[in-house]
Amino acid sequence: MTAETGKAIDENYGRSVNLADNTDVDSTFSKDNIGTENVITHVTSIDGKLIDITGDVDEAMEYAIEAEAEDVELTQEEENKLVWKIDFYLLPLICLLYAVQFMDKVSTGYAAIMGLQNYYHMHGNQYSWCGSAFYLGYLIFEFPMSIALQRFPVAKFVSVTIILWGLIICLHATPANYAGFVTLRTILGVLESAVTPAMVIITGQWYKADEQFLRTAIWFSSNGLGTIIGSSIAYGLAIRPHSYTLESWKVLFIVIGCITIAVGFMILIHIPDLPVKAWFLNAKQRKQVVLRIKSNQQGFGNRHFKWHQFKEAIMDINTWIFFFFSVAFQIPNGALTNFGSLLLKGVFGYSSTHTLLMNLIAGGVELGGCILFAWLNKFINHKMGMATFIVGLSLVSSCMLAFPLQSPHARLAGYYLYNLCPIGMICCLSCFTSNVAGHTKKLTVNALYLIGYSVGNLIGPQTFISSQAPKYRGGQVAMVVCLAVSLILIAWVYYNYWSENRRRDKLQAEGKLQIPHFENYEFADLTDKENVLFRYTL
Repeated sequence: MTAETGKAIDENYGRSVNLADNTDVDSTFSKDNIGTENVITHVTSIDGKLIDITGDVDEAMEYAIEAEAEDVELTQEEENKLVWKIDFYLLPLICLLYAVQFMDKVSTGYAAIMGLQNYYHMHGNQYSWCGSAFYLGYLIFEFPMSIALQRFPVAKFVSVTIILWGLIICLHATPANYAGFVTLRTILGVLESAVTPAMVIITGQWYKADEQFLRTAIWFSSNGLGTIIGSSIAYGLAIRPHSYTLESWKVLFIVIGCITIAVGFMILIHIPDLPVKAWFLNAKQRKQVVLRIKSNQQGFGNRHFKWHQFKEAIMDINTWIFFFFSVAFQIPNGALTNFGSLLLKGVFGYSSTHTLLMNLIAGGVELGGCILFAWLNKFINHKMGMATFIVGLSLVSSCMLAFPLQSPHARLAGYYLYNLCPIGMICCLSCFTSNVAGHTKKLTVNALYLIGYSVGNLIGPQTFISSQAPKYRGGQVAMVVCLAVSLILIAWVYYNYWSENRRRDKLQAEGKLQIPHFENYEFADLTDKENVLFRYTL
């Protein structure tokens, strides 16, 4: 492989680039050559494969070069103030968004005990398909949405989908038959499939790897806030069923839909597509954000779909462990999301209105518990260990719900403890921001995980068979089995990350890694397997 051949081919990845004569293979990127195809730097991956880097690098590269050219520095005091400012301007709105999207998702659970099933004369598994239809749309469009998020400005794209799904929620009050209602649930799933990957991208753009777990926990645990808000609205409507010209559950959909539309416009106006475009930061602070995230060994992202990164994601065993973990872990979630209120009513004997009030406790456990455990991780500093523990706790809680038939208090405690399980998914989402490098690879792994999430949530409602109502014993046992499988899979990922870090540290200590020597190597859009300096966050 020489300059005389005029071509270099990496057979491992099928990548081919033209080499000009006298090309300096250790050249340094500069502002003048960013985006050009004639600058090539070769590096060697962790497994000894030759990787070529062209001007098609991360979007953060140019801003990093500008920051260094201007000698921008970042003291610890400045960094603390900057992180506080980012948290203040971004987290509240992202949390509100996640609360609203979960409220939209579980709205059928509230509507079911307010008269939805009787209105459409549902029988058999028709109500189960109200939940499964949402995830069918989510499943089909998850990968296309991820590609769209790579091609278009993230905040603007996701804000448009939020506004559209708010309109769809409002339209839930209009169908004259069951088929029309299920169709709207499917379209809702299509539009909501953009939210989680978008929030993963945004979190990775703004925060360092060791900060991402807590921030992800804060916005994801806002599902609990959504439960509290949604249950409160539903309760207020349910206790006055004759005060409206429409059925109270129809009013519920309209109110929630209008709130969603308002949040969509807030996202559109408030959240920037990139940190360097943030209206609430001054010029120096925008460059300091870039310097802060260099330690992540990745930057803002890259708008080009790279097939070699897609191939690496598909061939990475951790991708598929995450996928099957997502399927198994989300089957219980899909079941309780749609049948939780019915269990409170059928198993524990609460009235419709009291069931809505009891859901407030579940929301509070999720909101407070998830943030508490993520905060404790700051001292433990092992999010994968924390996730393994929480999945184990979820297994115990599902056993408490399913098996002590003569102890209703223990079963109710199990029902509430299960609401800590989102820590498992929070861990996975934060892994995709910190432990999967290369923008196309990150989007691919995230998309496959969320496809597994959709499959699990699609299957979940089907495990609660109508003939077993109102106790649904088979569905509760299925939850126990799925969580046992989930525990094995998350522990497997934990071991893989730990052992790979040990292998890389040993190779570096023995001098067997070829360390790159050029500026802003962190923003070359290399994958975690290509970057010899990359280490997985445990």
